[in-house]
Amino acid sequence: MIFTLIGGIGLFLLGMTLLTDGLKAVAGGALRKVLSRFVQGPLTALGSGTMVTVLVQSSSATTLATIGFVSAGLLTFPQTIGVLLGAKLGTTSTGWIVSSLGLKFSITGLALPVIGVGALMRLLGRRKIQHIGLALAGFGLIFVGIDTLQAAMGDVAERIDPSRFPGASFAGGLLLAAIGILMTVVMQSSSAAVATTLTALHSGAIDLNQAACLVIGQNAGTAITAAIAIIGASTAAVRTGIAYILFSTLIGIIAFFLLPWFLLYAPMLSSPFEPEPGAIAIAMFHTLFNMAGIIVLMPFANQLTRMVEWLVPEKGPALTRRLDKSVVRVPPVALEAVNLTLRDIIAAQAWYLNEVFKGKEPAAQAEKKLESITFALDETHRFMDGVDSDTTNQKEHARHLGTLHALDHVDRLLDACREAAMIRMAPKTLEKIKIMEQLDRAVTLIFQWTAGTIDNPGESLRAISESIANARKRYRVEILEASACKGFNSEQTLKRLESLRWADRTGYHFWRATHHLVGEGHEIERSSPFHD
Repeated sequence: MIFTLIGGIGLFLLGMTLLTDGLKAVAGGALRKVLSRFVQGPLTALGSGTMVTVLVQSSSATTLATIGFVSAGLLTFPQTIGVLLGAKLGTTSTGWIVSSLGLKFSITGLALPVIGVGALMRLLGRRKIQHIGLALAGFGLIFVGIDTLQAAMGDVAERIDPSRFPGASFAGGLLLAAIGILMTVVMQSSSAAVATTLTALHSGAIDLNQAACLVIGQNAGTAITAAIAIIGASTAAVRTGIAYILFSTLIGIIAFFLLPWFLLYAPMLSSPFEPEPGAIAIAMFHTLFNMAGIIVLMPFANQLTRMVEWLVPEKGPALTRRLDKSVVRVPPVALEAVNLTLRDIIAAQAWYLNEVFKGKEPAAQAEKKLESITFALDETHRFMDGVDSDTTNQKEHARHLGTLHALDHVDRLLDACREAAMIRMAPKTLEKIKIMEQLDRAVTLIFQWTAGTIDNPGESLRAISESIANARKRYRVEILEASACKGFNSEQTLKRLESLRWADRTGYHFWRATHHLVGEGHEIERSSPFHD
């Protein structure tokens, strides 16, 4: 009996894992697009969180993805409130699948061929077909696991009297909820824990009240996964995890408040689906108390956001806040984190150059800013060392390569920042003034781009870079001729030439870094225009 029970749980867990992994792989960028592009307001965030959780059949997957996207800067912390609540609602879909299909019909005979077909697709198909096969095999295993659980629970029901378990009193209900939390933690899946509870109820091992208390705890138990995920994470990720824990706790309290009403009206609610309140009634209760929690909490989303932000204040260097180690093993998210970090660093470099050339920045403060930029770039390099993109995924690999190109150009811009004070001391000749006007335009474009005022400054920066390159070539000849005819000293001539070369390099690296960060391509870098 015990071994059959453990085997049934194992088969269900394996099926859920394969289904989730396969669906996430098939969805690919869809998961990221839904969460990062369609989360515009509270309702769209709620819908996105629900849809993604139903798609991948795992609230933990949605929660961990959300934490990762917040860490990477793809989502802001306030945007995640609706997503997290949607994940709580979406995870209730598993209970409906188990109660309406797995327990009502014996579909093991159909599930086995599905597993076989899925396994063949996984072994013989190409990339996307392989992922579909994995999901298909997982889906079949879920029902084999449910069938095995039913067999084991039938033996449990014959040997155990449900009346011996707690549940009639409030204290007993809390104890069962704690057991439900423990089940989710041990199984690392609230879906598996809920499926076990529904099977036990269907087999008569527990009664309706006990099943409801267990499901309340299992619904709250997913917060443990979030708590583990935020250990050592960025501030935004920690805030997201704490918010999820808070929501899980509050929804659990609301569920206990609704429990007496549910037990009273369960026969009426479930009568269209089953003669006596059973597994479908519990699936319905699971959905209802999560919906009630959403209705209660959504109006206070802003207040809850401010409270969590107060509990977890921002800390650490601002430029590297997105480089969270928890996302380094998810290449698309990690590369997006680096992309946004490099944008912040370029903005800091542009601001530094602007201040230095206007003579506003004291030497001590300038040195401090350079140190922060240098530290951020060092951290970015270390972070990128852990990113390993899939070379068979052309788009992902292109993004990786483009990010490396951008990182190289931002490194060169750091050298330009270090040389800026020396260049400022060069003679203020006419050609320098005209070229500096062009660089001022480039800096302004960088400010507008990083502030979100313009989407893509690439063409404008390219035109500026080419204009500076042409001016450098023209003025270089004039400076050398003037030096020969007017007798300029060699030191002054060298300073003027170096000033031109510095401006050319700076304009070029601004353009190329931006070009790669906006994802315009990753073509092979050719020799830069400032080479003689």
